[in-house]
Amino acid sequence: MKNKSIIAFLLLALSFTACKGDKLAPVSPNAVKPTAVTEALPHDTDDPSIWIHPTDASKSIIVGTDKDTDGGLYAFDLKGKILKKSIPLKRPNNVDIAYGLVIDGKKIDIAVTTERESNKIRVFTLPDLEPIDNGGISVFEGEDLRDPMGIALYTRPTDGKIFAIVGRKSGPSGNYLWQYELFGNGKFADAKVVRKFGTYSGKKEIEAIAVDNELGAVYYCDEQVGIRKYKADPALNDNKELAFFGQKDFKADHEGIAIYKQTDSTGYILVSNQQANSFMVYPREGFNGNPNSYKLLAEVPTSTIECDGADVTSVNLGGAYNNGLFVAMSNGMTFHYYAWDLIQKRIDEAKK
Repeated sequence: MKNKSIIAFLLLALSFTACKGDKLAPVSPNAVKPTAVTEALPHDTDDPSIWIHPTDASKSIIVGTDKDTDGGLYAFDLKGKILKKSIPLKRPNNVDIAYGLVIDGKKIDIAVTTERESNKIRVFTLPDLEPIDNGGISVFEGEDLRDPMGIALYTRPTDGKIFAIVGRKSGPSGNYLWQYELFGNGKFADAKVVRKFGTYSGKKEIEAIAVDNELGAVYYCDEQVGIRKYKADPALNDNKELAFFGQKDFKADHEGIAIYKQTDSTGYILVSNQQANSFMVYPREGFNGNPNSYKLLAEVPTSTIECDGADVTSVNLGGAYNNGLFVAMSNGMTFHYYAWDLIQKRIDEAKK
């Protein structure tokens, strides 16, 4: 009862805050209520990513960014308790996780975040959140427009190589995103540019990026315009846009992207409809036999306020999360956890 009371209080407070501001939509009375809410961070939450423990999924953690000049990465347990903070970072924005980067002959799970004020990406071990990047890896070198924001990690199934796809506050259409191959350089992680791609409308910015390893696709939100899809493997030398969807489904900004995997090829793509406090749901496998056609399946209202980032897993984490966990950032310096069953119920209702 104590946890339920805390959640109810937080939701009431967030709803009141949303109603006070002209630009913030109130939480819908029909919104999915969170299974848990994390402890609040000092500054401004932005983006979460889920790390699955290799031997005991109930010990998995959520890594989230605290976006500030004196911010950092934070690790939370499945109850929302803060476990650890990284070294201070200069405005970390988005974060993603990958498994098995070879450093000094050993495979290490990593969290990689953009550090906007230093124009770098930062690499940390998991679950310890210890830096292994020798002070950071510079990105968008030689460009006038840098300011790294979004990031997604792609692990190539054929050889296990890991790549970081990095976005920025602004950039040229066609080369907005830069893709880096990550590798070990002695005891540290390093990276090299292997690809530049990505159409950009010029309307706002590109922050939310997500990669589907199994289907070899990268999705990113061209904010206030739509969601774009490309192939993820740089070796294919294919920078043709495969899909451009969600153009008429959103109130304003297209934000955080999360991919729920029911099988290796089926599931859902969830995208934050930021100013509506909801998530738009599309079929991961495409629509009507076309893998590059995306029909809106459902709009799921959530308790999050102006969500920037989200992540999801279908792995059984135990307890309420036997069919997986959906986590989303919210104003109020927190992340909201949802048992996947709560989201699936709304998707099923919309299909009827």
